[in-house]
Amino acid sequence: MHTQPEQPDLITWQHFEQTDIRVGTIVEAHDFPEARRPAYQLLVDLGPLGLKKSSAQVTTLYTREELLGRQVLCVTNLGKKQIGKFMSEVLVTGFENENGDIVLAQPAATVPNGAKLK
Repeated sequence: MHTQPEQPDLITWQHFEQTDIRVGTIVEAHDFPEARRPAYQLLVDLGPLGLKKSSAQVTTLYTREELLGRQVLCVTNLGKKQIGKFMSEVLVTGFENENGDIVLAQPAATVPNGAKLK
C-alpha cells in the first residue's frame, strides 16, 4: 500500500522572512557535561551581530577541534534559552541522519559571517 508523504504546514512568505537565519563561524567549542544530552557549548562569530553562544548536540559526529573554523547556519531571532547554567543565544541548525545524530547545516562555500539566508 502506498502512503502519502508527510506534508508540512504551509506558511506565508512574510512568516519565512521573519525567521532570521545567518551564517557564522564557530570560534570556540567547549564540553558541556551539565547538559542532559551530550552537547558542546559553542561561541559563534556572526559578523555584525557579534559573538553569540549556542548549545549544540553534535558530539557524536564532531570533535571540538573539527568544529573550530566551521561555518554554520544559525537562527538568530528565537530569543535566549536557558540550558542548565548556560544561556544559549542562537540555534545552530542541522539535520538528523539515519541514526538520529545531528549533521550541521552549512553553506556550500565560504560567505561573510552574518550573511542572511535568502
